[in-house]
Amino acid sequence: MKLLRFSICALAVFAVAAQGGVEDWARAVLETGAGLLFLAWALWIYFTPEEQIVFSPLLPPLAALSMIVFGQWFFHATACSYSTRMELLLLASDLILLFLAVQAFRTLQDWRGFVWFGMIFGFLISIFGILQHLTFNGKLYWIREMHYGGIPFGPYVNRNHFAGFVELILPLALVPLVLGRVRRERWAVVGLFAVVPIGALFLSVSRGGIVSFGVELAVLALVMIQQRAIGKQLFAGAAVLLLALLMVSWLGVGQILQRFSSFQSLEVTAGKRASMRRGTWQIFLHHPVAGTGLGTLQIVYPRYESLYDGKIVNHTHNDYLEALAETGILGGLCCAWFLGVLFSKSLQRVRQLSWDPAALRPGGLRRLPRAWPSRFQPAHALERAPVFSYGPLGDL
Repeated sequence: MKLLRFSICALAVFAVAAQGGVEDWARAVLETGAGLLFLAWALWIYFTPEEQIVFSPLLPPLAALSMIVFGQWFFHATACSYSTRMELLLLASDLILLFLAVQAFRTLQDWRGFVWFGMIFGFLISIFGILQHLTFNGKLYWIREMHYGGIPFGPYVNRNHFAGFVELILPLALVPLVLGRVRRERWAVVGLFAVVPIGALFLSVSRGGIVSFGVELAVLALVMIQQRAIGKQLFAGAAVLLLALLMVSWLGVGQILQRFSSFQSLEVTAGKRASMRRGTWQIFLHHPVAGTGLGTLQIVYPRYESLYDGKIVNHTHNDYLEALAETGILGGLCCAWFLGVLFSKSLQRVRQLSWDPAALRPGGLRRLPRAWPSRFQPAHALERAPVFSYGPLGDL
């Protein structure tokens, strides 16, 4: 299992470093790696029959969506079979990696290791993004030409994609720090792992990323209020934000904004975004049940375009509308199912925090085994037992 955990983390690093894994060669490596890992796990589980297989409640909605996309491709109910097949392979790879992650990360020690990996990885990518942008020469990694333009930050061609990466990785450091789940001798290190990504997020000048970060802070504040222990936590959160803003000011936000001003012509205007939303909605109305096929928006959209500017529209800048247009009501129900499960499981974890502050669990997996007589076990029992529910992380 240690090798499996290492391989999953290595694929995650590769996907981010390879410009987000969006190019064909990067996707091929990611998909091949996922397939090989699944094959290796299957052989290992075959020769280890006593090993228990666990499932996440997030898997069924993703599996259902995969079946819908498979049906689009198999029955030729798509505007482009090739595009749908490519997206189906990527979706299947993501599903496999999620399933393998559930099998590989079970114990308290496993999840602590993953949290440290995530914090260090986010810190290094943020440092790289800041350094590259302050010394930007118009090329990715200072050597890779961007033939189709872009507003890059770090390894991502689109700064908004970098902001999305930070939104996912930042809570690994910020939440334990603010909720007081970090040992005192590690405050400085974990604080640094939180401050630098926040500073990089603001320097990326992604409006959506900054708004999403504000929502994360609001949710974190609600958790603190529910715990009725705001004093030290509020001070820790305010200190992290202050240090991040001081870092942004020190680096020179004016200089960063000036660099971005030269790329403003590449941004999609508000009028164009509104036009894309209207066109995508019309696609959904004309294909309400199963959509036009996953990955086919670029092919179908020109018929519904109302504001032509000579540029190719490959995404709508609205994931919800795009999902409805490409997968219809069936795919939309799967997405709603996934979000519902994610929110409900996360809400359960938040409620448990008010009863057991040590139960800091990422949401999304099944409950503890029924063999355990009590919901909250002693620390020594948790150290040894499998954590089927992304169990208590304790202090980092």
